[in-house]
Amino acid sequence: MAKLSTKKASATHRVIIYGAPKTGKTLIAGELAEYYDLLYVGMENGHETLFQLPEEWQERVELINLPDTRGYPIAIETVLKMVKGKVSICEEHGKVSCMLCKREEKEMIEVNLPELDHNSVVIFDSLTQLSNSAIAFITKSQPDDYKLNYDDWGNLGKLLDIFLSHVQQAGYNVIVISHETEAETEGKKKTLVPVGGTRNFSRNIAKYFDHVIYAERKNKKHVFASDSCYATTILTGSRTAVAMEAAGDEKPSLLRIFKPELYPAEKVVAGKKPVTKSPPAKTGGAAAKDILARLKK
Repeated sequence: MAKLSTKKASATHRVIIYGAPKTGKTLIAGELAEYYDLLYVGMENGHETLFQLPEEWQERVELINLPDTRGYPIAIETVLKMVKGKVSICEEHGKVSCMLCKREEKEMIEVNLPELDHNSVVIFDSLTQLSNSAIAFITKSQPDDYKLNYDDWGNLGKLLDIFLSHVQQAGYNVIVISHETEAETEGKKKTLVPVGGTRNFSRNIAKYFDHVIYAERKNKKHVFASDSCYATTILTGSRTAVAMEAAGDEKPSLLRIFKPELYPAEKVVAGKKPVTKSPPAKTGGAAAKDILARLKK
């Protein structure tokens, strides 16, 4: 039986960043290219945001764009094959082992995620679109006005669980980007959670990740929160007790999670927020109420 004291902390991180559109989710993930090789798996053309990065950082970002639509739900098919092993993906269709592109000798992208290590970060953008892709895949033989039944919802959960289980056990760094939805948690409390399949599945999605980060706009700035006590109506949390919202006036950065050694002035004290030189940002209680009200409109 191994003692906890003999174990080492994981060298990799599994992060989900969620929030409303245009809250800086993709860019803050892309900024890790300063230190890491990034593989950006895009399903919503979000890579356009990454052109804001310095040119030398852009050189460290490899793109895989999946042209996912309701009529062509390729994202769920390709992503599930990617997380399981080595694949060859065509640039034109985003399809693994595309026979059409092979016959025409078009360029293919070779990807082997299981061989990546702590020096790489894989970004999936977004879980929202991946969920839509899974729904379209399940109902592809049905008419447009078809309504999902109990078995369809169950199959959706199974597909997302396969993907997220591989994320959970990945030997490389993973960032999953999603949007926000409202779900009932313990005590039937209304809480903002990441979009991922059904509302019931979404409310339990945090179990697959080490860090759950909420992104919002506040006082004309992008604010990112990861402390579990940030707001009672917003799901956030960090297994290494990183509180990104405590950065004060400093520029938000995921390096607080990925490279904490760059922030030696911050010290984590048994379950408390990191102490910083800057005054802590206000918590999101009031903002949460505004967001919930917006979602209900």
